[in-house]
Amino acid sequence: MSHFIQLHLLTSYPPSNLNRDDLGRPKTAFMGGARRLRVSSQSLKRNWRTSTLFEEAVDGHKGTRTKRLGKLVFDRMSAGAGDKIAGASAEKIAEVFGKLRKVEKGQKHEYEIEQLVHVGPEELTALEALADKLSAEKREPTDDELKDLLARRPTAVDVALFGRMLAAAPSYNVEAACQVAHAITVHAAEVEDDYFTAVDDLNTGDEDRGAAHIGEAGFAAGLFYLYLCIDRDLLVENLQGNADLADRAIAALVESAVKVSPKGKQNSFGSRAHASYLLAEKGDQQPRSLSASFLQPVNGEGQAIKAISKLERQAQAFDDAYGAGADSRFVLSAEPDYEKPALKGDVHTGNLQDLLTFLKGDD
Repeated sequence: MSHFIQLHLLTSYPPSNLNRDDLGRPKTAFMGGARRLRVSSQSLKRNWRTSTLFEEAVDGHKGTRTKRLGKLVFDRMSAGAGDKIAGASAEKIAEVFGKLRKVEKGQKHEYEIEQLVHVGPEELTALEALADKLSAEKREPTDDELKDLLARRPTAVDVALFGRMLAAAPSYNVEAACQVAHAITVHAAEVEDDYFTAVDDLNTGDEDRGAAHIGEAGFAAGLFYLYLCIDRDLLVENLQGNADLADRAIAALVESAVKVSPKGKQNSFGSRAHASYLLAEKGDQQPRSLSASFLQPVNGEGQAIKAISKLERQAQAFDDAYGAGADSRFVLSAEPDYEKPALKGDVHTGNLQDLLTFLKGDD
């Protein structure tokens, strides 16, 4: 079995604002002497794991990320046990998962946790079952009941892939089996401003021909490089040895990564896109990004083909310098002008289904 799976994607987005900074403009980064567009890994992971595609693929093995576990308990218990018992129980149960926010002046209780916590479906089911039991018996939870709430290895594939940290219970932390880089354009890019107006439909224009609203929105376009690394051994361990579920998790992640776009300003720009190119690598070798391919910005016409060529040449250069970076590789290309891989060694090609078969654990 291959220890690591590495994915290198090239995806072109038209004018858009995929991931906004604190000023509402597209995020950027400075690399190779040029300003690039950037989409954060947090944005990418959020859009993948909440997509219908991902949820359907993992079929019930998806976690819930929330601060509101205490409120959930209170709402389930208050009708049956009364507000006093429900409130005290909600606080105790919520504190298992994290430190509660400070009670504001005038409030009696605070059920919200300070930080988001990612819980698996079995943990959420156990929490709801305990709340129902306490409500029926009109009592608060015991220490043993509180300890039983957390599963050390929840079978939520998004928790297994992206990890979790519980400051209140560090022994229940899960180390992420998947590392996701920030997507960055292979070329220099400038953020532009879209000056727009909105017209009042009931304004006939007889007295006032002015716009009802005037605004500006930042946007930019670019060809993005994205790198992912999956530690398959750790993923199987996080999923309590369930190799079949690990394969489903990998397939769901890969299909989401090539098909699901960030949701930022989608209604304004309609910037949905599929990856134009993907290089998948598997083996036991030490992982490495191929971002060095684009230290020198890719300019001019034929940008996609140039970017693919630079990426494959960089992979081969690393191979020539340090030895093979993978046991085998797979190239998925939707670029019409792409002919064949320029990589040496065991390189497969095909469609998405062929790729998912290639990535399965049975080598």
